[in-house]
Amino acid sequence: MKIIFLGTSSGAGKTTITALYCRYISRKGIRTAPFKASNLSLNSFVTKDGHEIGMGQAFQALASGTEPSGDMNPILLKPSGNGVMQIIVNGEARDSIGGCTHTDISVMMKEAYTAFDRLSEEYEAVICEGSGSPAELNLMDRDIANIGLMRERKVPAILVGDIERGGAFAALYGTWLLMPEDVRPLLKGFIINRFRGDPSILAGATDKITELTGMKFIGTVPYMELKFPEEDTMSDTGGRLEGPTPADAFLNNLDSLMETAERVGFGIEIIDEILSS
Repeated sequence: MKIIFLGTSSGAGKTTITALYCRYISRKGIRTAPFKASNLSLNSFVTKDGHEIGMGQAFQALASGTEPSGDMNPILLKPSGNGVMQIIVNGEARDSIGGCTHTDISVMMKEAYTAFDRLSEEYEAVICEGSGSPAELNLMDRDIANIGLMRERKVPAILVGDIERGGAFAALYGTWLLMPEDVRPLLKGFIINRFRGDPSILAGATDKITELTGMKFIGTVPYMELKFPEEDTMSDTGGRLEGPTPADAFLNNLDSLMETAERVGFGIEIIDEILSS
């Protein structure tokens, strides 16, 4: 089982939605691992064997009941200031890029997809998170985490749109429209994130997106003030953090979000149907 959650933009909520699905399927007894081929994140997590990965993948591993590993985020780009980024490959610092300095993207792609294959052999489900937006036209030829993974490993995708920012339906349709034609059929469904109010008022708009794209509407995830691990400046979660340990508190918040989403009709089981079709 494999799927990737893409966002119409950075900060759309794909890290949390990926964690939600990891928790959902791992509770069904499915051995689950998260995966993000390439992550741009200031805050990182060090695994038990000393590998450095993005904080988001450590959070998703927690949601999966799985020990974090370097394979879950094989390429980590860490801003170091003055336009320079440190490159972490398979959990270990390898190089720095910035200004006129570049790196061989084909090597990074090979490392990322080899890590994905190792997880696929070890786990029954690999639940992937994209990076930023998959519709960055200037980056498509070197997009490791979104289009590259979909194309190379035929991973079906769910698109997450953040309605809190406005323009969510334009962003959903525009993203679908700008995707390369060979991977567009892999966009199977979409989610409206951070919605306030009665989701039934969106019916006309969600039906139109399905009509235009063929993507199934999975449902809305409500806006809630809940604290989750912070990756970078795009992470701005607030609210409560209650539990005997931070890990327990994060899981409690994830469960609260799932319970509230399901009460307002979030159809997470539709993702199962998409994967089985």
